[in-house]
Amino acid sequence: MTSQPGAALHPRLQEIVDDFRDVPDKDRLQLLLEFSQDLPPLPERYAEHRDRMEPVPECQTPLFLAVEVEPDDGKGTVHLYFDAPPEAPTTRGFAAILHAGLDGLDADEVLATPPEFSSQLGLADLVSPLRLRGMAAMLSRIKRQVREQRAGP
Repeated sequence: MTSQPGAALHPRLQEIVDDFRDVPDKDRLQLLLEFSQDLPPLPERYAEHRDRMEPVPECQTPLFLAVEVEPDDGKGTVHLYFDAPPEAPTTRGFAAILHAGLDGLDADEVLATPPEFSSQLGLADLVSPLRLRGMAAMLSRIKRQVREQRAGP
């Protein structure tokens, strides 16, 4: 399953989009910063081995991600891990949104996420287009890793 333009968001992502839409424009950046504080720390297997993570050079700040797909649970449950510096709250916020919305979903649900979903957050006037491209790049790399892991070695 791949995403279609205008495809429905998974309910978890839709709830996040609704949260952003429900706050006035001036408060959306604050909400993004609050998400940045909720980005989980890396497990030791990645914290000590950043070389096992994929860099996302489209982000203005160094960001690394790792995707794990559980092959033997029947659904291909996806787990996401992000490493972004604390002094980069926008990048961390985007990573935290993706983590909150996608971590624990099955592979088909992750792959069905529309690439343009970040535009629904209402941040276009608050953050640079380059930052929004960084979030889109994170999602693109997550989907690529999910597809690769499902295909096997």
